[in-house]
Amino acid sequence: MADTDRSVGEALSERFEQALLSVDRLLVRRILSECKSALPIFRILEELIIPAMERIGKGWELGAIALSQVYMSGRICEELLDSILPADQAAFRNHQMLAIAVLNDHHMLGKRIVSSVLRAGGFRLLDYGTLDAESLVNRVKEDHVGVLLISTLMLPSALRIREVREGLYEAGCDVKLVVGGAPFRLDRQLWREVGADAVGYNASDALAIAAEMAEERHARGI
Repeated sequence: MADTDRSVGEALSERFEQALLSVDRLLVRRILSECKSALPIFRILEELIIPAMERIGKGWELGAIALSQVYMSGRICEELLDSILPADQAAFRNHQMLAIAVLNDHHMLGKRIVSSVLRAGGFRLLDYGTLDAESLVNRVKEDHVGVLLISTLMLPSALRIREVREGLYEAGCDVKLVVGGAPFRLDRQLWREVGADAVGYNASDALAIAAEMAEERHARGI
């Protein structure tokens, strides 16, 4: 993308962010309409929605943005995704079943962003919300999940992922485990310590990892 295009994209994303923070649904949809005529859905996610949501999340972490604004911004973006993503999601990538959850936490922003990118990338995705380790293992087993993504905000929650890994082994589940969130950005070896198969530091990482794992499972005939 040329420098001019990039600056226009940044300006649009910042305008979009302010519309979200103001809970101005009309302006949000107007900006989206401007983009839809020129950009494919995935680029709208990558260049408009995701940067805005990431800035909002950082603003909340720094105390500059209220939690209510984060919540409403996420809700509005979810409404947008429902309107622009294919309703039937017919062309699933290799028909692999993915699931995403927040473990022992109620901070949903990271999960919301990753879910958006994966859905736009053509993956079936079960959203388990927030669960404890035992409940998460049971859901994965019942739904025959192939790739499980777990998001955490606090270190104690991240350490509980060990319980999920052990529970999956005991349940005989052949599941790839992908983790992400602040604790894993602070300690780049923590994902290995909790028994994960991979770590993602942003939504693009999650999409690339999910695609690679889905291809691997497909090649194995799973």
